[in-house]
Amino acid sequence: MTYDEIVAHIFSRGRFGMKPGLERVTAILSRLGNPHQKLNTVQIAGTNGKGSTGAFLAAIMTAAGYRTAFFSSPHLSDFAERFRIDGAEIAQPQLAAAAEEVVAVAPDEATFFELVTAIAFLCFARERVELAIMETGMGGRWDATNVAASRLSIITPVSFDHCEHLGDTLAAIAAEKAGIIKPGRPVVVALQEEAALAVIRQTAAQQAAPLLLYGPDFDAAWSAEGLSFTGCGRSFLCKPALRGRFQAGNAAVALAAALTLAADGFTVSEAACQAGVAAAIWPGRMELFPGSPPLLLDGAHNPAGTAALRESLADYSYRRLLLVVGVMADKSWQEMLLPLLGIAALVVAVSPALDRALPGEELAEFSRRNGCAAFAAGDVAAGLVYARRQAAEDDLVLVTGSLFTVGEARAYLTGSAFMAIRG
Repeated sequence: MTYDEIVAHIFSRGRFGMKPGLERVTAILSRLGNPHQKLNTVQIAGTNGKGSTGAFLAAIMTAAGYRTAFFSSPHLSDFAERFRIDGAEIAQPQLAAAAEEVVAVAPDEATFFELVTAIAFLCFARERVELAIMETGMGGRWDATNVAASRLSIITPVSFDHCEHLGDTLAAIAAEKAGIIKPGRPVVVALQEEAALAVIRQTAAQQAAPLLLYGPDFDAAWSAEGLSFTGCGRSFLCKPALRGRFQAGNAAVALAAALTLAADGFTVSEAACQAGVAAAIWPGRMELFPGSPPLLLDGAHNPAGTAALRESLADYSYRRLLLVVGVMADKSWQEMLLPLLGIAALVVAVSPALDRALPGEELAEFSRRNGCAAFAAGDVAAGLVYARRQAAEDDLVLVTGSLFTVGEARAYLTGSAFMAIRG
């Protein structure tokens, strides 16, 4: 099968949805020779910041001289974005061949994410990756990535998201995320609300897993010179390429993880830490497209994400803020959108090319009821065109609400192909 054909087949597995249990992915990997057992892995769970944290850590370990892979989801424009080695996507022919092998041995009931995770492990093992950073798709305990015996676990900030699958309390959600903690292996934990932190502490104690916490064990703060990191017996200055005040926490977690790996047999210098933080790229997260007007893309898609986004907007100078917003109907989109409505001059509501997307008309009506002028533009491309026409050169157009919205917008802005089906 061609690349497009095999990817379309894999996406058709989305109909199987979420299924607890690791038995299906375990069976697939066993039939492939257990490639995950040939890899040193780091697993990342959490609600917000997983992608940026993984991008920072991957760049640091690549700068340290290790062949480093990063498996992430969802993609923005193309399926291959999920599989990176030393920052480069795996070539489509190679990815298609591995995908065919996985599909050939997978049980009929295997889910989309189980297939994709098996593809990642197979490709990374064959490429003789020295460290594979695996981002969970959802939760942690029953996530397909959790079949690997990770050298290190990372838990980014836990908040409310996917409540229908993970639970309706912060403690319940944190318990699912903490399911990635492995016996005796260290876990690096971002700043958390107390209800989540209590569960993570308890799980780490039960697993006899050394715990490194943001605040007591490591920290980072912005200064005029950059980002000052302190922890793990080190103190140095970094200059992150990724924008946003919230990146201080993500970079700090990645640095603490890299230095923890350094205590576990890897060689990671201060220079590698600084070089990696400066080189990390993560599209669609506070990504600025200069111009008149400038466009800012950020994939915030839950209340905690948009709160952090609003705080980071204080670093930008603009006369008016115009929002191009598309959200998923199954998210807490009302609560997510409210922090931005108070600072927006206009909402341009769009409908991303997914069945889960909320109709733009409904989003526009909600915005008007909450005191903000709004216009339902149709699809994402039409929304960008409309927002640009309404904006002056000293205004800022912000595209947000979902990574799917941002991915569609980014493909339009870069003139690249857009793969709408995804998981």
